[in-house]
Order: sequence, then structure tokens, then C-alpha cells
Amino acid sequence: MSTRKTPRIYISAGEPSADAHAAAVATALRRRLPGVELEALGGPLMERAGVRVLDRMEAFSVVGFVEAIAKIPAHYRLLARVKKAFNESRYDLVILVDYPGYHLRAAAAAAAAGIPVLYYIAPQMWAWGQNRVRKLAPVNQLAVILPFEEAFFRARGVAATFVGHPLKDRPAPPARLDARRALALDPNRTTLGLFPGSRAQEVRRHWAMFREAAGKVLAVRPDVQIVLAGTREAEYPEPGVIKVHYGDPLLVFAASDAGICKSGTTTLEAAIADLPMVITYRVHPISSFIALRVLRVPWVGLVNLVAGYEVAPEFLQRRATPDALAGGVLPLLDADNPATRRQREGLRLVRERLGAPGAADRVADLAAGLIE
Repeated sequence: MSTRKTPRIYISAGEPSADAHAAAVATALRRRLPGVELEALGGPLMERAGVRVLDRMEAFSVVGFVEAIAKIPAHYRLLARVKKAFNESRYDLVILVDYPGYHLRAAAAAAAAGIPVLYYIAPQMWAWGQNRVRKLAPVNQLAVILPFEEAFFRARGVAATFVGHPLKDRPAPPARLDARRALALDPNRTTLGLFPGSRAQEVRRHWAMFREAAGKVLAVRPDVQIVLAGTREAEYPEPGVIKVHYGDPLLVFAASDAGICKSGTTTLEAAIADLPMVITYRVHPISSFIALRVLRVPWVGLVNLVAGYEVAPEFLQRRATPDALAGGVLPLLDADNPATRRQREGLRLVRERLGAPGAADRVADLAAGLIE
């Protein structure tokens, strides 16, 4: 219980997606707790939400086991600064958003300083081994966004609450023809969307494969137009006829008949947009070697995990080839193809299971319960 009239909360988000989710929580906290003081590890979206960002996330965000090694010293320096602030009792609550490699250590530091911890977007311990759940012991409340996670963590002694998925709070996508016009595409042509990732590191690993797969689709279906959900942080050499759209990928999801998607949250975005897809991912070979030996789930794609069966085909690592991706996505460009209809049934199930809008408000309510 805080004795300070104006609560002070530290929010930590170490990558772009977490910055977006944390910014929504910050906005909800301001509604729920007028006058609340918010400080953070974060990025531009949290700053825009009025949070005082003490450390910028851009210096820390990476993907993969091998890639993370180079960032270890920076994370330890950050943790030392944060521990000092926690021990000075500057905060009434710590909210950690995703990013488990660093945040599990930050949770322990907060608990040692006597500060309650709310962890939003659970570490995917159901994928990497259940014995790691004990690392959540310092967490007072775990707010989970995938429907099967609440029972998993509660069965292992963690106070977990399913708050719904924050993607359900995004604006409704525009109609397909309107989205195509907004992208300067032909509104009447079949459209393939490419979603190679939002990080420069992911794009470097995926781009050539996606570009070649698109070329193989065009060899069979020259009538198809292709649009890429791009980020200004990355480069897309020699796109040819592929239109690169920078900015919100929502238009690309809405405009497309089918997609080639990197695994992760992108697949849930596609599900919400009712976009049939094939799923792919490549990481450093050593990262893959490690992952294949510790993974405890039958699929990598979140749509498949939420549905409980393979809604969308997965092509990972060695199976991630241009031929495989093109062959997998070509049938999905036809709305009447049985594979397309089957996948859309699965995507409807996924949308239902992701819960109702309002995730950030539910997180703010959990936060208020820990300090009021």
C-alpha cells in the first residue's frame, strides 16, 4: 500500500511492440489514476503518451540467442541503474512489458526492494520449458494476452489474468477496395501481401527469400499485384514490381487476398484482418540449433497455437524457401479454394479466442489494485 498521495510507476518496455503496448497502458493509467507519475525504459510512443523516458529502448532491442550476446553489457549497466532507483524507493509499482531476458531480472530487483511487480505480456514459458516458471516468483500479478496462458500459469502458482489481446483495440481495417486505392494499387487485381518483419535484423534475413517467392508467384499468376509492409528502419534492395508501403501495415493487411508472414504477432494481425497466410521465419543457424532443442510446442505461429491446430502452414529455417512459400500461398489467393475456406474458419476461431477489446484498461485496473 502506497503512502504517497500521487503514485509513481515505473514502466519498462525494451522493444517497439512493447513500447506500443506500454503506451496504451500509460494512457489507461492516466484515466484510472489521475495525477499518476510515470517513468520508463521505452521509446517514442511512450514519450508521446506523456511518460518520462529515462532510457531509450533502441539501444537494447535484438532478436535471437546469438544476437543478444552483444547487448549483455548494456543490459547489465541498465539493470544497475534501475536497481539503484528501486532501492531508493522511488516507485510504488513496477510494470514490465514483455522482453523477458531483461525483465525477469528487473522483477527480482523490484521485489528485493519491496516494490510490487505487474508483468504484462507473459514470457512464453509454455514454449521454452515449464521449469522456468519459478523465475516469475517475484511477480505479484501476471497479465496475459493469449487465452491458454491463464490456466497454464495459474496451475504453476502464478497469479495470472487473461486481459485480452491488445490487437483487438486497433481501429477496424478499411474495406479491401478502399485500402488498395489508398496504397495506389489497382482495386480490382488480386493482391499478395508481404510481411517480412518490423526489425531491420529480421528484414535482412527474410527480404531476399520474400522477394524471390513473390517472383515465383508472379511466374504462375502474372495478374497478381504485390505489396510489402515495410519499415523505414530497413532496406529492400531491388524490389522490382513489389510496392513498398512504409508506415502502418494495417492498409497492407486490409488490401491483400493472402499473405506471406513472418511468425510472431504478425500472424495474429493477419488473423484479425481475416487474411489467409503462410508463416515463415529464419534466425541465425546457432539460434535455430538452440531453439529446436528447447521448444516445447508443436508450432511457432501464434495463430496455430491459439487455435490448437495448424490453421496456417509453417515454413521455418531450412523449409523456408522461395519455392515452398510460393507454393503454399498460391492456393490462398483464390477465395474459393478449399484451403482458403478452411483457413478462414480457423482465423475466425482465433479472433474469438483473443477476447474483447480493452486490454490496456484491464491492465490499468490490475495496476491500481496493487497500489490502492
